[in-house]
Amino acid sequence: MCRCAGLLEAVDLQCWTNNQQHRSQEMDTERLILRRGQPFSLTAHSAGPPPQPPARRLAIVLHLGRDGDTVIKVSDSRGPAGQWWFSVQPAQGELLLTVHSPPDAPVGYYRMNIVVLDSDGLILQQMPAGSFFLLFNPWCKDDAVHLSGEEQLQEYIMNESGLLFQGSWDQINTLPWDFGQFERDVVDICFQILDNSPAALRNPRADALSRSDPVYVSRTVTAMVNANDDRGVVSGRWDGDYSDGVAPTRWTGSVAILRRWSRGGAQRVQYGQCWVFSGVACTVLRCLGIPTRCVTNYSSAHDTDGNLTVDQCYNEQLESLPAAGKDMIWNYHCWVESWMARPDLPRDYWGWQVLDPTPQERSDGVFCCGPCPVRAVKEGDVDVKYDAPFVFSEVNADLACWVVRADGGRSRAALQRHSVGRNISTKSIYGEQREDLTHHYKYPEGSAMERQVYAKAGRKLALRGSGAGQLELGIKQPQAVHGSDFDVYVHVRNRGGEDERGQLTVIARAVTYNGIRLGECHRKTTSLALPAGAAHREVLRVRYEQYGERLSEHHLIRVTALVEPHGRPDVTLHEINIPLSVPRLVVKVIGEAVVSQPLKAQITFVNPLPVTLRGGVFIFSFAKTFSPTQSVLGEEIGPGQTLTVQVSFKPSKPGLRTLLVDFDTDKLKDVKGLAKVIVRPKAQNASPTETEAR
Repeated sequence: MCRCAGLLEAVDLQCWTNNQQHRSQEMDTERLILRRGQPFSLTAHSAGPPPQPPARRLAIVLHLGRDGDTVIKVSDSRGPAGQWWFSVQPAQGELLLTVHSPPDAPVGYYRMNIVVLDSDGLILQQMPAGSFFLLFNPWCKDDAVHLSGEEQLQEYIMNESGLLFQGSWDQINTLPWDFGQFERDVVDICFQILDNSPAALRNPRADALSRSDPVYVSRTVTAMVNANDDRGVVSGRWDGDYSDGVAPTRWTGSVAILRRWSRGGAQRVQYGQCWVFSGVACTVLRCLGIPTRCVTNYSSAHDTDGNLTVDQCYNEQLESLPAAGKDMIWNYHCWVESWMARPDLPRDYWGWQVLDPTPQERSDGVFCCGPCPVRAVKEGDVDVKYDAPFVFSEVNADLACWVVRADGGRSRAALQRHSVGRNISTKSIYGEQREDLTHHYKYPEGSAMERQVYAKAGRKLALRGSGAGQLELGIKQPQAVHGSDFDVYVHVRNRGGEDERGQLTVIARAVTYNGIRLGECHRKTTSLALPAGAAHREVLRVRYEQYGERLSEHHLIRVTALVEPHGRPDVTLHEINIPLSVPRLVVKVIGEAVVSQPLKAQITFVNPLPVTLRGGVFIFSFAKTFSPTQSVLGEEIGPGQTLTVQVSFKPSKPGLRTLLVDFDTDKLKDVKGLAKVIVRPKAQNASPTETEAR
C-alpha cells in the first residue's frame, strides 16, 4: 500500500486478489503481476470525501520500463481497441478503479501515478500508486499468444517441472528438469535479460514498445539465452573441459542458472549444452506468458552450407577428414516451440514456432534461431521467416558419407535419406509420457510427399556416384551397459550374382552427443570372400579398458563399418551410435512431507564399473524448497560397492514437488535419480509414507 498526504491518502493495489485472477499468484502475492488484455482493480482511499466529477476528476499515467522513458496516458473512458482505459466507482468513501490493458500492450515493468485534476484540468495532486509487471496472456482470445484448451495452458504455461529427452532415437532417455518460472525473483530476471539485449541497450524506448510482439520478444530470448554475442545467460562448451565452471550435465533446472547470471551482474554462466539452453529458454518464455514446450530432435543435422546434405568424409583408414564445411549429425538436439500468431505471415503459419537458443549459426548476424513456423518446415517453405532453411535441414537433410583415396579421388560410400530427424519428442500434456511430434515436422519417411517437399526445398535429387555396391552392410546395435564389455555384430551380404572378395574394417570411437570424435577405442580389419548370395557376420568385442578413459559425459560410442570390394571403387559404409546405459540413483524420501518440518531423503548408488571411483559429488535440488545444494563425498567407492547417503531439508511450499539428485565422480558422471513428493500444508497430519523413485 502506497501512502501520500493530499486529497488521496493511499492506494491499495489489491495484489493478492489481482494476482489470483491473473494466474500469477505463484510468482508473488505482495507485488502486482498482471496479464495483458485482462482488467485489474485498485482502491484509492481519501481522508475525507473522495474526489468526484465535476469538481474533481482522476487521471492515471503509466511509465513503461525501468527508466520510465515511455509515458502512457490511460483514458478515463473506453476508447478504440488497443488503448488503455479505466473506470471509477465510488464505494463507501473510497474509489474503486478498474484498469483495462489492451491485449497488444507491451509486456514489461510499469510504474503508475494517479493524478487528481480540478474542473479546469489543473493538477491538484500527483501520487505514486505503485508498480506492476505486465505479461502476455494466453487466456485472452485477442492476445497473439492465445491458446485454447486449459490442459495445454496448464502444461505449457503453469507447469514448473518437466522432462527433457536425451539418448538416441532408438534408446530414448528422460531428464527431469525444474523450470521454476514462478520462483519469486524469476520474473525480475526475465525482464533483466530483455533489458540487457543489444537492442534495449541501444534504444530502450523502441525496444520497450516492440515488446508488444511475441515474435520480437521470443527472438530476443533465443539470442540472450546464449552468451555468444552479448550479455547473454549461458556460455556453451562441448570439449569436455569444464574446470572453470559447471559441467552442463550437473544442472537440474533453470533457476540456479538464472540467479547466478543475475547476481553476477549479467556475467555469463559456464557451461551449457543444447538441453540447458532449451530448458532456460522455456523457463523465460513461460514466465513471460508465451506457451512453450521443449522439443528433442533425434539424429539432428547441422548443415552449415545450406545444401540440405550433411557430408562426412573419411580416408581409407576410416579416419575422419574435414569436409568443406563443418557439417555433422548430432545424436539429439533440443530446442523449444512457442505458440503465437504470426501477423507477418499467412495464417497457415500461425501456431507452434521453432526457437533454438543453442548457438550454432548466425541469423541476421546474431547467434539466434527462429521463430520458424513448424508448418513451414513440414511443407518445405524455406523462404519463410525466420531461419526456415536451417530448421528444415535439421529434420530432413540427407547424409552422404565419402571415402577419399590417396590420389584425391573419392567414392560415395553411403547416402542415407531417412536417417535424419527421427522420433521428434516432447512431454505429453497428459502426464510424464513422450509425445511424438515427427508428423508435425515431416511427411512419412520415404513417401512421395516427403520427397516432393524435399525437392521443393531446393534439393537436387541426383548425386554423382552410385553408392550402391554389390555388398550390403548392416550393424546390429547391442544393449550396452557402461562398465561392461559388449559385442557389436556387423553383417555383410553379397546381394549380387557373382562371388566377391574384399576387406571389412570396423572401428569403435568415443564421441560426444553432437558428433565430436574423442578417440578410437578399437579397430578390426577382416578379409572377405563371399559367394553370390552369401552372408558374413563379424563380431567386434569392445572392452571397458578400451573405452573407459575415452568416454565423454554423454556415454556414447560410435561404430563405423566400411566394406571395400577388391578392384572396384564402390565402397559401402554404415555407422551407428551406441548409448551406454548408466544406473539410476535410488532416491527415497522417508516420512511425511509437511511444510516447514524436517524431512530426510536416502540416496543409494551401486558402482557399475570395474574400477574404484573417487571425488564423488552429489547435487540435490528440491523445487520451491532450496537452491541446489552440493555435497562432496570423501570416501572411495570400489567396484560393485553400494553407497548410501542421507540429506535433510525443510519443504517451504505445499504441492507436488520433485527431489532431483545428480552424482559425478572422476570416472563416472551424470548419474541421476529423483523422487516425487506431495508436500502437505503444516496443519495437515497423516501417517508416514515412503516415496520411492528410480
